Amino acid sequence: MAAPRVTMEVGNDGVAIITLINPPVNALAIPIVAGLKDKFEEATSRDDVKAIVLTGNGGRFSGGFDINVFQKVHGAGDVSLMPDVSVELVVNLIEDCKKPIVAAVEGLALGGGLELAMGCHARIAAPKTQLGLPELTLGVIPGTQRLPRLVGLSKAIEMMLLSKSITSEEGWKLGLIDAVVTSEELLKVSRLWALDIAARRKPWIRSLHRTDKLGSLSEAREVLKLARLQAKKTAPNMPQHQACLDVIEEGIVHGGYSGVLKCLLLLRAPEFDLYEAKVFKELVMLDTSRGLVHVFFAQRATSKVPNVTDIGLKPRGVRKVAVIGGGLMGSGIATAHILNNIYVVLKEVNSEYLLKGIKTIEANVRGLVTRGKLTQDKANNALKMLKGVLDYSEFKDVDMVIEAVIESVPLKQKIFSELEKACPPHCILATNTSTIDLNIVGEKTSSQDRIIGAHFFSPAHVMPLLEIVRTERTSAQVILDLMTVGKIIKKVPVVVGNCTGFAVNRAFFPYSQSARLLVSLGVDVFRIDSAIRSFGLPIGPFQLLDLAGYGVAAATSKEFDKAFPDRSFQSPLVDLLLKSGRNGKANGKGLYTYEKGSKPKPDPSVLPIIEECRRLSNIMPGGKPISVTEKEIVEMILFPVVNESCRVLEEGIVVRASDLDVASVLGMSFPSYRSAPIVTFSKLVWRCGGIVFWADAVGANYVYTSLKKWSQLYGNFFKPSRFLEERATKGIPLSAPVSSSSTSRARL
Repeated sequence: MAAPRVTMEVGNDGVAIITLINPPVNALAIPIVAGLKDKFEEATSRDDVKAIVLTGNGGRFSGGFDINVFQKVHGAGDVSLMPDVSVELVVNLIEDCKKPIVAAVEGLALGGGLELAMGCHARIAAPKTQLGLPELTLGVIPGTQRLPRLVGLSKAIEMMLLSKSITSEEGWKLGLIDAVVTSEELLKVSRLWALDIAARRKPWIRSLHRTDKLGSLSEAREVLKLARLQAKKTAPNMPQHQACLDVIEEGIVHGGYSGVLKCLLLLRAPEFDLYEAKVFKELVMLDTSRGLVHVFFAQRATSKVPNVTDIGLKPRGVRKVAVIGGGLMGSGIATAHILNNIYVVLKEVNSEYLLKGIKTIEANVRGLVTRGKLTQDKANNALKMLKGVLDYSEFKDVDMVIEAVIESVPLKQKIFSELEKACPPHCILATNTSTIDLNIVGEKTSSQDRIIGAHFFSPAHVMPLLEIVRTERTSAQVILDLMTVGKIIKKVPVVVGNCTGFAVNRAFFPYSQSARLLVSLGVDVFRIDSAIRSFGLPIGPFQLLDLAGYGVAAATSKEFDKAFPDRSFQSPLVDLLLKSGRNGKANGKGLYTYEKGSKPKPDPSVLPIIEECRRLSNIMPGGKPISVTEKEIVEMILFPVVNESCRVLEEGIVVRASDLDVASVLGMSFPSYRSAPIVTFSKLVWRCGGIVFWADAVGANYVYTSLKKWSQLYGNFFKPSRFLEERATKGIPLSAPVSSSSTSRARL
C-alpha cells in the first residue's frame, strides 16, 4: 500500500485541488497533517492560485484523526506525539487563509475530517455523506467551537454527546452544508463556488466567527445545564462528556453577542482552540481514553481468525435462516435477522407457542419504531421477511438453522438429528446454547463439520456480541460464513473454542458464585450490588440473578459445578429462593421488588432466606460475618473472574487476550472506560478496556497475592490458576501471547 500523502493540482481556472490520499478512509495520519500544512502554505503563496478546494480520494473525504497515533501516545506516555491539528492547521492555515477554501465532501467526514471541512469557507457535499463528531467514544473531545455556530447549540450538543452522525441532506437543512450535488458534479460545483467567493459573489464565512445560531447567553447556559444533567445520567463515569460541555461554554461565554464581544471573539478565537487542544491532550492521557482506544482496536482484531480469514476463502451468501424456538432468545435472534433483510422461518412445536413467538417479534420491531430507531416502512418490510411453521417442510432450502430451545441435551440431540435430514447439505447447523459442549450436542449426527455455536446475548436483537463457537471439526468455511452473517446483522462476532460455557460464560461463571460466597460469609446482598454498580457495571450480580430468573441460574450452575467441581462454590441461596415461590423479575418476587414505572427496590422480606442460606453454608469464620471494604467486595468478585479468564487464555479458548476483552465489554457490560474513583479505594484501579486489560492495569501480582490470601482463608474457590501464578511471578502481562507449549493444548 502506498504511503499516505497529500497532492495538489492547479487548474487553468486558478483553483488548486488539494487531495487527501490515505485509504481506506483518508485518516488524518501524521504524514497527512504535515502534507496538508505544506500544500496550504504552497497554495497560499502561489500567484496562480485564486482559490482552493479540499477533497479526499476514493469517494471519501476523511474518517478523522488516525487512531493509531493514540496507541503510540499511550504506549510512550508522551502526549507531545499528538500533532496540533486544531490551531495550526484549521485556524491558521485554513480558516484564516487569504484565499477562499471550499471542502468537497463525499462518503464521510467524521471527527477531524468534519473539523477540517468546518474550517473551510464553504462545504459542498455529495448525497448520503455521513457527517459527525464521534470522538467522545474514544475518551477525548471533538472540535467543539464550530459545529454549534453552524447547526445551533442544541443540535451540536446532541451530535457530540451521542456521537451521532447525520447525512449531508440533513446537514444542508441545518446549515452545515452549503449545497448537495451529485458525485459527478462535486468538484465542478466546488471549484465554481470557491471562485465565486474569491470574486465576492458568494459570502466568505469563517465558521468560528459566527454567532447567529448560538442564541442568547442565558438560553445557551440553560441548554448546557440540561445537557450536563443528561450526560450525568447517561455517561456518569465518562469525564470527556462534561469536559466537552465545559469547552463549548468557554467559547460561548467569551464570544459574547454584542458588537464589542464579537470583536473579542475575533481576537480570541485561536485561544479557544488552544484551550480546546489543551483539554483534548489532557483527556488523551486519561485511563478512559486508554481503555476505549484499546477496545476500538481489539474489536477490529476480532475479524482476523488464523486458518479461517487468511486462507483465501470467500463467504457464501446466507439468504434464508430457520430459527427453532420462539422464546425470548429465538424471537430476538429472528428479529435481528429480519431487520437486516434475511428471510426467517420460525419453527415451534404448536400453534400457541408459534403465535406467541411471532407476537414477541412484532413487539420487538414495534418497540424500535416507538423509540425512533426504525421507520414504519422498514418495520413493515422486516415483518414480511418472517414466516411461522410447525414442521420442517420449509427447511429444504435454508442456508442456516439456529436452534434456540431450552438447555436440554436430549432435546438438542434429537433436533440436530432431524435437521441433518431436513436441511440441504450446505446448511449451517448452529445452536444458541450458552453452556453445553457442542460435541455433545452434535454427537448423534454425521455432519459435525457443519455444527457451530451461535451464542447470542439477551436481548438478542439489541446486544452487540455474537460468540461463535467452533469445535475441532467445524469447517473454516462455516466459521467464515457465520462471521459474515454476524456482521450483516450488526453484531461483533468473536470466534472462540468449545468448552463448557465457551469464553464469556466460562470466564464469568465465578462472578455470580463469588457474590453468593460473600453472602454466605455475611456480606449484605444489596451492598454487594451497590459496590459493583459503583465500579461501572450497569447492575450487580443479584439484580442480574433476578433478571435472568432462578430456574436458569440453577440449571447453569449445575453445568459449571459438573465441569469444574474443584473450584465451584455451591450456594443454597437459589434453591431457597425457588422453594419460597420466588423467581426474580419474571414473577415479580426476587431479591428486589419490581413495580411498574419505578426502579427495583431491595426487598427486606428476603432477609430470613439469606440468614437460612448462611446457616446452611456454615462458612462464616467463628460464626461471625467478615468485615470487608467496598474495594475488597469488588476485588473478591472480579479477581476470580480474572483467574478463570487466565485458564481460558491458557487453554486457547480465545484467539487472543483482546478477544476476551471485547467479549467481556459487549457480552457482560464490563466497563470499557474507567469509572469515577471510589473514595474508599486505597489503590487507584483502572476500570477499563475489558477484563484482561483491566487485570493487567491492576497488576497480575496484586491479583495473584490477593487470591492466594483468600484461598488460605476461604478455600479452593479462590485458588490462583497456574497461568496466573506463572505470569505474576515472572512479571509477564496476562495479555501477552500464550507460549507455544500452551497453545499446543488449545481448544482452537
